[in-house]
Amino acid sequence: MIKALLLIFDPVRSWERVVRAQRSLIFILLVSLLPLVVLSCVAEAYGLATWGKWQGEVVHLQSFSRQEIISYEALQFLTSLFLVFMGAKLLKSLGETFHGRHTYTAAFTVTAYSLSPLFLLRVLDAVPGMPLWITWTIAIVLSVGVLYQGVPRVMQPDLPHAFGLFLTSALLLVLTSGLARFVTAWWLQGKFKKVETFLYDLVARMTGS
Repeated sequence: MIKALLLIFDPVRSWERVVRAQRSLIFILLVSLLPLVVLSCVAEAYGLATWGKWQGEVVHLQSFSRQEIISYEALQFLTSLFLVFMGAKLLKSLGETFHGRHTYTAAFTVTAYSLSPLFLLRVLDAVPGMPLWITWTIAIVLSVGVLYQGVPRVMQPDLPHAFGLFLTSALLLVLTSGLARFVTAWWLQGKFKKVETFLYDLVARMTGS
């Protein structure tokens, strides 16, 4: 959480510390990424359990059962991890199209830290009157700003290709995170009833409910 805040408010020095530290993929995953994702899921789950969420064509405060909240947050958790790992794969592939030789760890470092504002601001989704698309829009703008400072420092592309790599990677992060937001928002609105029913039954069996 602190690292995410530092990347938002002091991105240059924060990225320089990241480059000097040369952390492994496992370290970034376990120490930086997972705690932030878990924090956002727990905060949102608390909000859904305590207050519910304003939604629907006729706007109303909808409450959620424990099984619904667990299933939804499991989806949030998995899509968050998928977003980072797939984003890193895409960033590495993009770097190669710009004649760069980058490791997956470097691409993962840029992607994980750049998306940290997205996961951090998702804590605000716990507020019942907070539209999901407002938090996503603010967060992705901050993430793109963090990405702008991270790509040249970690990926170190050739100078003529640096802006092109940033632009295309930023576009991909916006599109993939936007798609993930669509899926999770639709899920919360009950757009996937058959899948929900299956997973709710599965969760109920696993929790003994």
